[in-house]
Amino acid sequence: MHRVDPIGMEDSEEPLEQWEVKGSEGPYAMILTRRDLSTLYPGMHRYTLRLLLGDRTFALFRTNTYEYSPTDPLDAESVARREADNWKSLLSRDPETFFAAHLEQVREPPRSKKNDVLIIQGSPRADGNCSIIAGWVAAAVENAGFSSEVVFPHDLWISGCIGCYQCYNTGFCTFDDDMTGIIASLRNARLLVICTPVYTSTVPGELKLVMDRFQAFHAETILAGRFVKRTGLVCAVSGRTGKDNFTCVTRVIHDFMKNLHIIPGEPVLVDGIDRLRDVRKVPGLKEQIHAAVTESLVAGGTGRHGC
Repeated sequence: MHRVDPIGMEDSEEPLEQWEVKGSEGPYAMILTRRDLSTLYPGMHRYTLRLLLGDRTFALFRTNTYEYSPTDPLDAESVARREADNWKSLLSRDPETFFAAHLEQVREPPRSKKNDVLIIQGSPRADGNCSIIAGWVAAAVENAGFSSEVVFPHDLWISGCIGCYQCYNTGFCTFDDDMTGIIASLRNARLLVICTPVYTSTVPGELKLVMDRFQAFHAETILAGRFVKRTGLVCAVSGRTGKDNFTCVTRVIHDFMKNLHIIPGEPVLVDGIDRLRDVRKVPGLKEQIHAAVTESLVAGGTGRHGC
């Protein structure tokens, strides 16, 4: 028996064309639809091809206009229609091969983790100042009666975003690596805390990889219409003295958070660490971070509830 794909027809999809295909279990309906996503990106449309038996979806293909670069001779609608022709041909010749191929494409969403706070320690130094701050954040979360998870991107396998826009077809990234688990952690969290040093006036490269790859989570929430209230907090450390050293860091991270509908709070910025060497020597910093975490938890709501 064929496995049914869990993704059903959406109200916002416009039917373009329908074909009837004979099958051993009865006549299949092949339907091509279009969804307007231009509120996300100008001119973005997603085309969906489904094979249905009654109200059950047995095969699914999606593509969108932003997948195709200016030098690519293909376009989304023609690709979708060509796929429809391929489906009709293979179903008539070898239905078992057709269904076997499409069963392999079914991808289940990962189970969300049940921590209230996700802490991303963006420094490559596991025992450095950002690690100390991440520990303070985790302790503040525990003192407030909540749970947290600390993620170290530099210890993980995370590919860079390649700008393929395929996540806007299904809500999944084309890469299935350690970033999948980080997204699962944020899905249930109500507070995101990013601890980062200043590297060349911005964030370290591996942390930027993580932020870029969260685009798949943006696609997931947009396509599902599922928006959860979350707050964000930035704790940044600079070797040089002066708050202007954090301009790019806070701008990049706050723009990233807003893209995910996360409300950023007032950041905790610690400068002049080249001279002090140790954030534990900064008077009142630990207490400041505890207060910022508590305030962010209150702003984000204290109820524990899943997405």
